Parts: sequence; structure tokens; C-alpha cells
Amino acid sequence: MTAEARPWTAFYGPNVRKDIETASYRTLADLIRSVSNTYGDAPAFTTCLPNGMNGTLSFQQVDEMSDAFAVYLREVAGLAQGDRVALQMPNCLSFPVAAFGILKAGCILVNVNPLYTADEMGKQFADAQPHALVIVDMFADKIPAATQGHPIPNIIVTRVAEFLPSLPRGIVGLVQKHWDKSVKRIEVAHIRLPDALAAGRDHMSRQRIEADVYTQSVDANDVACLQYTGGTTGVAKGAMLTHANLILNMEQTMEMLEGVEKGKEIALTALPLYHIFAFTVNMLAFYWLGARNILIPNPRPLSNLKRAFENYKITWMSGVNTLFNGLTNEVWFTDSPPKYLKFSSAGGMALQAAVAQKWQGVTGKPVLQGYGLTETSPVLTFNPLGKMRDGSIGIPVPGTDIACLDEAGNPVAQGETGEIAAKGPQIMAGYWNKAEESAHALRDGWFLTGDIGVMDPDGYFRIVDRKKDMVVVSGFNVYPNEVEDCLALHPGILESAVIGVPDDSTGEAVKAYVVRRDPGLSEADIRAHCKQHLTAYKVPRRVEFRDELPKSNVGKILRKDLRAEELARIAAE
Repeated sequence: MTAEARPWTAFYGPNVRKDIETASYRTLADLIRSVSNTYGDAPAFTTCLPNGMNGTLSFQQVDEMSDAFAVYLREVAGLAQGDRVALQMPNCLSFPVAAFGILKAGCILVNVNPLYTADEMGKQFADAQPHALVIVDMFADKIPAATQGHPIPNIIVTRVAEFLPSLPRGIVGLVQKHWDKSVKRIEVAHIRLPDALAAGRDHMSRQRIEADVYTQSVDANDVACLQYTGGTTGVAKGAMLTHANLILNMEQTMEMLEGVEKGKEIALTALPLYHIFAFTVNMLAFYWLGARNILIPNPRPLSNLKRAFENYKITWMSGVNTLFNGLTNEVWFTDSPPKYLKFSSAGGMALQAAVAQKWQGVTGKPVLQGYGLTETSPVLTFNPLGKMRDGSIGIPVPGTDIACLDEAGNPVAQGETGEIAAKGPQIMAGYWNKAEESAHALRDGWFLTGDIGVMDPDGYFRIVDRKKDMVVVSGFNVYPNEVEDCLALHPGILESAVIGVPDDSTGEAVKAYVVRRDPGLSEADIRAHCKQHLTAYKVPRRVEFRDELPKSNVGKILRKDLRAEELARIAAE
């Protein structure tokens, strides 16, 4: 596109580059080493447990430990460049050590949801064919069932409290083993992560090997991560993200975040690091900034975040709509909101206007909404600080082109809705071992997102909804996000989800699932509220009250699960 076709650049700050074509580092290993040398003994990662017990690793410690793990993988475990290593753990100090070590080894990191069942693990292992697995002990009992038919030769086990001081580490171990019995006997051959690091250090000392040799032949366009799509709209696929994809997207995103200061930020990471947004922005970008990253192993219940807010001067945090909504309903948070917060950023699902307004009312600071997907490393758009628009996903980050297309793949007229397509250096190389699906998603350099959006005349974009989630009522398109935004305005509603259900007279009808804040709220109350704000065909015809809604591990409400329940019920009837 020409500069004239990128009207959004008018909203870039004076120091924002309009295009970023070349990454500052050849590989992620180069980035990690450079940053570690710059910040040395400064704290890099801190695990904060719900009771306030904590442990910290400096930049230098993370660098040394990940070097040792890289040597272990290559020299002791016998892996080669390009071999896959699965990483399955919640937020803890072991995560950056293992992740950075995998990248330094010239291997491909495969992030795995730690809450996956053995069946879900097995499907991802069967697809990725990892040569090693780094897993937290709480979930290691699933390994035998998950690896049937596709064994993983190297198993490395760690703990949530790994690298914490001995006293809290011991207390957590005793609680897990004897009180909540969350750690079971491990029935497969394995090595503990500290022992793997010791073996790597011993090999480095005896053989005089430096870990930097493993990435000398790694190219910027080589795959760094297999990042599996969340599966909220279908079967998960492994997006091949290269070193250049991730580094450039980190730079694109940081270019838009005016006001962050190198070496001075304290970031709260409640989103799981295996999730692409937290992986790129929280872990990579804030490491690059020299920030201190406060890791929360489990943000549920939300009171688990209380001590982190009390003990650390949080300047930045990321989250999803449900996290921001939940915190603004916690008395401890509203009574003592964070004092040093500069701003927050939202992704993963649509940020409801009512939630954004309530968050700013409580904290005095805005939530910057962005947009992206696993396949785009992930950030495509962002709301510039001070130039935010309610309900907007913002403007494309530098070097990114976005267009809205009709069913035939042609650009729609200005102001009309269409499928969002994106082109830029952050777009994946394709899906792992899925040439046909790659060809369907990537066309002439453009990635088809499956999301329906619209561009304002000056270049700001809005998401209307997921293409697959759209409800068609008597030929009229109804976007669940719009109905959910309306429901969020009702003071008696805590959460909601909207889907389309079969209907004999209209083809589909709108159904709302509602979690009540006011126990006296009725279906008639909800319909009356919606009629004040929505055209008649958008008003939910059916309402079902629930105590809770199904959610992914990052807090995204899973409409597909509700849809599956509804279809199963209809089939049974």
C-alpha cells in the first residue's frame, strides 16, 4: 500500500517509525544475550504466590541458566537444530529459563496449555512430534496417557516454586504433596530441571562449550515457535512463528507504547506466558525493556493477585475483558487501586465499553485495546495512548496493512463490514504440516483473520465479530459482541455470552447466557433492557441464567462450548 492508503499513520506519535522492515536482532537468542548484558543484576522475573511468598531471578541469572539448559538439550539430551521442545507450565521462574534455553539451543519452542487434559496434550504432541518436554510436576501424571503412540524421549520436570528461596520452596512442596495432594507420583523416566542445568554447566566446564554456537546457523526466518491456536473456533493448529516474526512484532508493539521507560517498568503478568500475547509482549518485549516482570502462577480466584498489587509498584499490566471486569468487582481492588499504574492493555477478546469505563473510573488509567491473533505474533493494531476510541481496536502497528474484504476477496466500500485481512512482517510462515489450511489462510501475502470488521475514514478499525460466530436472523446479520456490549451495560448482569440457535421461523435466533449480579433479575428485565438499545431482531429471544460461563485458561468466554451444548440438547430432544 502507498502512504496515502495508510491514513492511520497520521495518528502515530512524532517518534514512531511508519515502517519497520528489519529486526534489531537476527535471532531471539541474540536479543536475550544483549539485553541480559545491559541489565545484569537487575531483577528480571519475580514469582509472587497468593500468600506473598516470592522469588526473583536477575537478567544475568536468567541468561546463565538458559545457557546451561541450551547445552543440556544439545549435548546431553542429544537434540539437534530445529528439533521441537514442548513447554508446559504455568507462570513461574522456570518458564523464561526453559523457553530462553530452547531458543538458544536453536530448537523450536512448542507452548502447551498446562491445563490440557491428557487427550488434548496427546493431540498436540502427535502433531508437533516434540523431542523433549519440559513440564511442571503437578501435571506430569498425564504424560503416560498423553504420549501413547508418540513417546517423547526426554522429559524434564520442574516445580511452580522452582528457584524460590529454600524456605518458601519447601513450604509449597509440603503443601502440594501432603495437603492439597496436587503433585502425584511421576511414572515416567525424567530429570529434574535443576539437575538438567547442573549437567549443562558441567558439560560447559569440561568441554569448554559456549551456548552461542548453537544459533550461529539459525536464520531470522527460521521457525522459533510452534504456537497453537486457542481452538475456540475449531481444531487447534500450530502457527509457525519465526524469529523475525516475533522480534519485529515486539518492536512494532513497543513503538506504539509511548511512555514506557527502559529499566524502570514493573509489569504484572497474570495472563499465562504460553499464550501468544503474554509470550510476545509480557515476556519478550518487557524483557527487552529491562522491566521487572511479576509472574502470577494462577490468577484464580482474583484474590491471588492481591499481594502482588500490595507488594510491587505495578506500572503496567495486560489482561482480557473478564479479568478487568472481575477486578473492578473485587472490594479489595476498588478500595485500594494500584497507585503507580500508567496504563493497561487488553487483548484476546473484545473489551466491552462498560468494562473499560469502569476500569478507568476505578484506577484513573485507561485500558488500551489492541487486536491480533496467534498467527500474527500476535499484534496487528493498537490504540495509541491519548488517542483512544471506545469500541475501537485502534490503528495498524508500523509496517502493517489491513483491509476489509467481501466474500469474493475484494475490498469493501468505505464504512462497510468485511473480513479483516492483514499483511506485515509479523504474519506467520504457515501452519505446521498443514499445507492446504495454510494456503486457505494465506493468499498473496495477506492473512485472512476470520474476523468481521470495519474501517473508519481516518484509519481506525472496529471488530464487529467473529465470522463463524455471526448469527443470521431472517437474513439479518447479528453480531454477538454487539448484544454482549448491550448486556454489559445492565447493572444487574455480571457476565454474558451470546450465540445463535436454530429457529424454525427465523433460521436462527439470538440466545443469551447470563451470570447475574442481581439475583432478582428476570428474563423480562433483560429483554426490556435490550429493547431500549437494540433493533428488535437483535434482542435475545431466549435467556438462560448460569452460575458461571465456560472459559479458556486466559479467561476468554467459550461460545463454542455453549453452542455445542445447545446443539447436543436439540439433538437429544
